[in-house]
Amino acid sequence: MFYVCQTDKSFEDVCKKIQAEAVQNKLGVLSVIDLKEKIVSKGIEFAPQCRIIEVCSPMQAKLVLEANMLISMVLPCRISVFEESGKVKIATLKPTAVLSLFGNPEVQSIAEEMEELIIRIIDSACEK
Repeated sequence: MFYVCQTDKSFEDVCKKIQAEAVQNKLGVLSVIDLKEKIVSKGIEFAPQCRIIEVCSPMQAKLVLEANMLISMVLPCRISVFEESGKVKIATLKPTAVLSLFGNPEVQSIAEEMEELIIRIIDSACEK
């Protein structure tokens, strides 16, 4: 259900690489949510870095939404970059696992394509 990669690269380098790879692979970067910043801005102490990078393929999104508008609850695809135990990790929910919850087998090939692409982006960001 999850795909997680660990790297020795810096947190900032990984975040930049994921965004660049997403664009290079024709995905839009819709937003970058800095969870640490949001939590700290509310006066709560929170040490580890954590950013959510939301990516999307508009055509793929259109196709899955036409199959089932409930799928909008899990769009766009999210890639999480965070610090844990002194390491930088990159994680995502596998689109095949997530979309299987909706009972629309006609979107399986789209989920497989997006999963392959997101894993390729994550793996590229983890490479030394």
